[in-house]
Amino acid sequence: MSNSDYAVTVEFYDLLQAETQRRQAERCFAEAARRARRAILDVGAGTGIVTELLLAVSAAPVHAIEPAGAMRSALLTRVSRLGADQRARLTLHPEPVEAAGLENTADLAIACNVIGCLDPPTRHAVWQAIGRALLPGGLLLFDPPPPRLPARRETAGRLGPVRVGPDLYIADITLEPEPDRGFVRTVFTYSVERDGRVLRRERESFAMWPASPSRIGAELVAAGLQVVQAPSSELMAARRTAY
Repeated sequence: MSNSDYAVTVEFYDLLQAETQRRQAERCFAEAARRARRAILDVGAGTGIVTELLLAVSAAPVHAIEPAGAMRSALLTRVSRLGADQRARLTLHPEPVEAAGLENTADLAIACNVIGCLDPPTRHAVWQAIGRALLPGGLLLFDPPPPRLPARRETAGRLGPVRVGPDLYIADITLEPEPDRGFVRTVFTYSVERDGRVLRRERESFAMWPASPSRIGAELVAAGLQVVQAPSSELMAARRTAY
């Protein structure tokens, strides 16, 4: 099963989520990025929020992986505002990481809000590709998938409201487990309201595949990556074995 192409979500993503993701990136990835010397791999770069931070705090080249055309368009809009020196250090890859052909390239790989969106065969392929892209001893940081399926449909939260002129932008998030298929459908319902009226409502859903930390650890080891202590409780971390 493939995930959405983000054609709906891209309109709302930065408005409703950019500040939260920027704070997360600064908290979780900035220090490791400052220590990178050879290159940084940004797997699933999205609209470029993390990419921008990596370019700002590190002098290393950044390889941004983003297969979704809608997200790449937003990423390039963000990149257009950067200085020429930062743009010169960015390579944008429009294919999945397993098709990018990167080998022994980076001393740091980051996957933010990505791993949970991968079905198990794709996740295995991604670990293998990251293992090839990292230099020996290179570090991988990522936020892990949810450890288990929810027992029933549940409300996961709300983003916003964020005001733009007279309008309020809101996203309501629900989780709809599909245990027979092994994933949970995360549904984003976006609303634009004015004077208490809903002007329009858009909906997009994404499949997420739960996996326990022990399962993720075993997959990493199979890909030549050794689980290590993460710099934050929000993350898991692994290093490419040095031999």
